[in-house]
Amino acid sequence: MAGMAGDPLEPLIVTVLGELECELVELRRGGSRGRPVFEIRIERLDRQKVTLEDCTRVSRALEARLDVLEGMPEQYVLEVSSPGADRPLRNEQEWRRFVGRHATVTCAVLPGGRQEVEILAVDGEDGAAQALVRDAKGTEYRFSLAAVTQARLAFHWKR
Repeated sequence: MAGMAGDPLEPLIVTVLGELECELVELRRGGSRGRPVFEIRIERLDRQKVTLEDCTRVSRALEARLDVLEGMPEQYVLEVSSPGADRPLRNEQEWRRFVGRHATVTCAVLPGGRQEVEILAVDGEDGAAQALVRDAKGTEYRFSLAAVTQARLAFHWKR
């Protein structure tokens, strides 16, 4: 599955989050070279809801490390938040955790290469897991999680 691997700040962020009993769910970069924006989505290791206090604590710890980092612009924007209702599914454990939920999945096996599906099951050993999903028409598909290029939980406002 595609991820955020390769960002030079990721190891530092992962280390700081680990010290605070959190993990990195998503790292996005935006802004400009002179004023970059770092969007960081976190999750608590105990799987409790991420609070405003958690985000503040993580933000302050990251700022302390980023401010002394060589090559870091003086002005940057750091946004720390929970993964949200449309969080990415990054690994087998998260796919297993969210069985029964709907996700928008990008995978060559699916018609059109991308569909919203319900996650029915995740089978197989670590490293070779396969997902069983069902689309809105009731058609089921099975594919290797390694074939997924992107997946996010789907969120629909209640009407």
